[in-house]
Amino acid sequence: MAFVVMKFGGTSVADVDRLKNVADIVEKRKAGGDRLVVVLSAMAGQTNELVQLAHAACAEPDEREMDMLLSSGERITIPLLAMILKSRGVKAISLTGRQSGIFTDGMHTKARIKEIKTENIEKWLGKDYIAIVAGFQGYSEEVDSVTTLGRGGTDTTAVALAVALKAEYCEICTDVDGVYSADPRVVPGAVRMDKISYEEMLEMASVGAKVLQIRSV
Repeated sequence: MAFVVMKFGGTSVADVDRLKNVADIVEKRKAGGDRLVVVLSAMAGQTNELVQLAHAACAEPDEREMDMLLSSGERITIPLLAMILKSRGVKAISLTGRQSGIFTDGMHTKARIKEIKTENIEKWLGKDYIAIVAGFQGYSEEVDSVTTLGRGGTDTTAVALAVALKAEYCEICTDVDGVYSADPRVVPGAVRMDKISYEEMLEMASVGAKVLQIRSV
């Protein structure tokens, strides 16, 4: 038994079948006795589609409205996963960034988390629910608006929640089999690494590896 924050990225929640696979994983962990907070990204490609829509609407989209638009992606995946789990008799609740108590500064499209008020998530965990949280987003009291954390921000959401909630683990779950020394799609000789230090991961993220958002490391 453990208290775990699990994060699933866009390719892992790309359609309903993949969301059902995520539900299988989460349901099994819950049945094993783990307390779970599950953080989801938007479906793969959806954020890009929303950006394209915005630029089709106008040449220079307003950043406040961009955050309203882009934050909608995660608000699709979280209730879908909750619906799947509830249909199986598993107690689950979907929560937006604001409902999860994630408060940021007022910098639209690249906000930084200032504080996480964990009371609401803890309330649902106390009722034996799985809390399913929208990654990538928060709420700024400064500008009274939804904010987003920048590309890859779901990683940061998951790590920040794990710290705030004092979880034992933060697991970044993906549909590939590990971290490689280079992108195996580009470098044929890339080697899968059994373990990696924070310093090494930070260096890889800083030079463009898409494994983790640099802030999350």
